[in-house]
Amino acid sequence: MPLVARNALIALAITIALAATVAYAVDYLNRARITELSAIEDQISIDTLSLDTQFSLLEAAPCDSVASSTTLTSELSDLGSRLSYAENQLGTDDPQVVRLKEQYSLLEIRDYLITKQLAAACGTKPVTVLYFYSNAGDCSDCDRAGYALSYLRNTYPSLRVYSFDYNLDLGALKTLIAVMKVKDSLPAFVVNGKHSYGFTSLADLEKQFPKGSLVAPSASTTGANAGI
Repeated sequence: MPLVARNALIALAITIALAATVAYAVDYLNRARITELSAIEDQISIDTLSLDTQFSLLEAAPCDSVASSTTLTSELSDLGSRLSYAENQLGTDDPQVVRLKEQYSLLEIRDYLITKQLAAACGTKPVTVLYFYSNAGDCSDCDRAGYALSYLRNTYPSLRVYSFDYNLDLGALKTLIAVMKVKDSLPAFVVNGKHSYGFTSLADLEKQFPKGSLVAPSASTTGANAGI
């Protein structure tokens, strides 16, 4: 076989092998992403049922459900992180991602309602933040605002942050926006009922919170929790 022909066959074989490897890798990643999304969807379904149970508990013994509501808020935060990962991997317009975001938003709204019921029935004073953002490219400060809120939530575990895509086509979310009278000037924040718009810095955002409401856990508490 001529040298040129042999080299051409070798090059062709290498090209086919590379193409097959790339196709396999893409297929593997797609299957992994689908598995991840399915896991998120299953977890959201479980938490939805958990919230339904909590509503029933609140009717009978509201103040006994404070601890479980706090635990669920932590679970919601974890789900939000996984949902953000899914958005980054598949895109914000992916139909499955949008459906998961709708389910997650409903969970957040219902947890917010639980928090308000507990506050009224048990005299608790939670610090809540409703954060409205946009993925439509019309909110240049939304990413920075999101990072700042993530920092505050991690620093102050008692802070309850609920994040919503303002443009999500979800009836319950539109009702929440209307009831809370949130303008379409994004990013928008509702901190314990007080509205603010735009983001400049973390320090300015912290000023929106009631004085003394942002309290980090003490070292002794942190150590005790770490040993559990």
